[in-house]
Amino acid sequence: MNAVSRPCPERELLLHGLADGELDAANALAMEEHLRSCSGCAATYSGIIRQRQLFKNGGLRLDASLALRGRIRAAIAAEEEPLPESVRGQRTNPRSSWFPRAGIAFSAMALAASLLLFVSSQNPAPSLDEELVAGHVRSLLASHLTDVVSSDQHTVKPWFLGKLDFAPPVVDLSKKDFPLIGGRLDYIGGRVVAAIVYKRRGHVINLFVWPAGKLQAVPETAEGYHLLSWTQGGFSYAAVSDLNPEELRDFRRAFEESLA
Repeated sequence: MNAVSRPCPERELLLHGLADGELDAANALAMEEHLRSCSGCAATYSGIIRQRQLFKNGGLRLDASLALRGRIRAAIAAEEEPLPESVRGQRTNPRSSWFPRAGIAFSAMALAASLLLFVSSQNPAPSLDEELVAGHVRSLLASHLTDVVSSDQHTVKPWFLGKLDFAPPVVDLSKKDFPLIGGRLDYIGGRVVAAIVYKRRGHVINLFVWPAGKLQAVPETAEGYHLLSWTQGGFSYAAVSDLNPEELRDFRRAFEESLA
């Protein structure tokens, strides 16, 4: 049985540096000369190069789902929320209160950036309707339907203050059989938006809200879900649900009438 050729221990790390183009000119030249006379290092170097080529193969690339990307972005947005007054009052050392929070936010941002870079920018950007459906599904699967749970519009509407650069309208549609459940922050089309949550029997309706003109309209169906989009009073709205189209149109009419 032929013995397995092994690299010189003192040069093994340099082989990776050579493959990655991290060596200076003198060390790179010395390693190239060494490879001509050392079969062990030459075999190892060839293996490193083959491995790099395999990793470039699209079939081995791990693409993050829209749900994962959205959860990461929403988590970063949530970290930027101001601390509640009750919590700020308990902090006596401003340095101790700031550094842990800044560290958490920085770690979350670094993790998000690493993941988004790793999953690759080669894939085409998802369309707005795909992002809206992903936001809807994400809220159902991740047990994160609401950040604020309330059927009172006077509780949900103030919750958004300071968390967004706009104040989304929140209305009570319980008399129209569309009870308010609560609200949360989401990340759609490259910006943080409001998601106001309603229900109709067992069906969840996510109403995404953002300033008019920032994002384009969406089709009425996408990936098996129904979507309705409209603009009113300086805001764009997109309602997403598995509710049948006629009842979703009833929801839109009820919402529009409440703001008229």
